[in-house]
Amino acid sequence: MTDLTADDLAKLAEWDTPTICNGLEALDSAWRLTGYTTTAFTCLRPNAKPMVGYARTATIRASSKPALPPDEVLALRQSYYAYVDAGPKPSVVVIQDLDSQPGRGAFWGEVNTTIHYGLGSLGVITNGSIRDLSDSAPGFQALAGQVGPSHAWVHITSHGTPVEVHGMSVQDGDIIHADVHGAVVVPAHLVRELPATIELIARREAEILAAARKPGFDFAALKAAMAGAAEIH
Repeated sequence: MTDLTADDLAKLAEWDTPTICNGLEALDSAWRLTGYTTTAFTCLRPNAKPMVGYARTATIRASSKPALPPDEVLALRQSYYAYVDAGPKPSVVVIQDLDSQPGRGAFWGEVNTTIHYGLGSLGVITNGSIRDLSDSAPGFQALAGQVGPSHAWVHITSHGTPVEVHGMSVQDGDIIHADVHGAVVVPAHLVRELPATIELIARREAEILAAARKPGFDFAALKAAMAGAAEIH
């Protein structure tokens, strides 16, 4: 689907990422085992609302000096910023740290969170490190591999290429939903189907939750509630 609007994405931000995963699993069983983060991370803003945006992808290294001359390193970084700015908005940056010890140097701190937020990015998902936690751009979210104090030799090595971060494979332009629980790639053709599916799941769960919260709840009541939930369409 290529005619998605900002409102379509904003609608998905009404639910947390586990709820989005519930909906995706109901619509496409393949999403039970793929498309989402599977490893531990550090969340910059645990209480922030979910972010939903189009992926901008890049790779970095930090453990050694760039192989390119300084002018080419600068040109590549500027090309990356132009790439972030040029795509559809809002965006979510997904950066893979290629070092054997990811996180040796932080690409993300006060300066880059502020630059990216200004360029229309809601946040970043990276296996690399972040720093300047209290000085990061207000409203900018980060799901990072770790927190670290130094930027070491961090530099961009590519952008717009497929990446894998926290067990999630991402391509340029993918729709990303993320919050404190993790992130998931949302197939564009399912974006508009998700709200109705999620609401149906919620109604079925409500039947069971209401029963479980009543005094005297037992297995017989649970069985009856499950049967009632199954009849909700």
